[in-house]
Amino acid sequence: MKKTALIAGTTGVVGRALLEHLETDTDWDIVALSRRPPDFPTRARFISVDLANRSDAAAKLADLRNISHVFYAAYTPANSLAEEAVLNAAMFETLLGEVEKQSPASLAHVHLVHGSKWYGNHLGPYKTPAREDDPGHMPPNFYFDQQAHVIERQQGRSWTWSISRPHGICGLAIGSSLSQLTALAVYASIAKHLGHPLRFPGKPGAFTAVYQMTEAAYLAKGIVWMATAPQCANQVYNFTNGDFLRWENLWPKIARFFDMEPGRVQSISFKTFMSDKESLWSTIRQKHGLASLSLDQLVNARFADYVFNCEYDQMSDLTKIRNAGWVGANDSEAMYIRLLQGLREKLVIP
Repeated sequence: MKKTALIAGTTGVVGRALLEHLETDTDWDIVALSRRPPDFPTRARFISVDLANRSDAAAKLADLRNISHVFYAAYTPANSLAEEAVLNAAMFETLLGEVEKQSPASLAHVHLVHGSKWYGNHLGPYKTPAREDDPGHMPPNFYFDQQAHVIERQQGRSWTWSISRPHGICGLAIGSSLSQLTALAVYASIAKHLGHPLRFPGKPGAFTAVYQMTEAAYLAKGIVWMATAPQCANQVYNFTNGDFLRWENLWPKIARFFDMEPGRVQSISFKTFMSDKESLWSTIRQKHGLASLSLDQLVNARFADYVFNCEYDQMSDLTKIRNAGWVGANDSEAMYIRLLQGLREKLVIP
């Protein structure tokens, strides 16, 4: 039967991957939501909406008919974890309320894209490998609020829900600054322009710690599977590429991609050292004929500093999803180089 997907957060890394995945399947109609319009061609019906504004959302989502599947990958940052929790919980509640109001008979499933921040990996060392039934950390965390809301809201309804917890998401979403891949690619491009070796910008412990990644396109396949497989109804699943790596092993391959010498660890702050590089990046863009994207559009310095400075293992147990029937795997090192090549082909980096 024809299904209609509603994707919230379409211009983000995960949302775009979901859109591109569903566009290849004619069994799906697609409604795409985001604050800014897409910078890529799409057959989806696009709605520019601010879910943080209830009146704007109510007006623009008033004709959401026949929605069968909600894929929620929207996120809005705030000045504190407490503010972030309140804001993002309210956004999800607003959207779900509108969908239930406008598509009460057709709604079949709601999927939330979360992550391993559930376990507190953003706060410091945590229990690894992390399992889905591990307790969360001390709140606030908007994952907790959203999960509690969808569980409570589903009681007595015919629709079901699922939640994915990926880690280290990598994908191509031009203009989305919450991308470790793009941040590293820009950093390497600047270092090469200056004649430097490719030094690891994070802390020594992060260079050698166990890490895991999730390709956005691979995650999209997993999310659609979770949303349509009966055994996944009302379940939470860790989801990654399925392998583990250390930056120290991947680093020479990244350096080879940029035709640079791999350097040693030299810890820097992206926030500090990227703050004065806009003019230099403009020079690099003009020299190589790159897309007109500023550093602010490509690099979230706070996010990059977090990713490359975690000096502890980050590992998610995939036993639950494998037992449910997911059998895929994705080579993280090969993925990283392939995605860097994608950035080059799109003229984001030289």
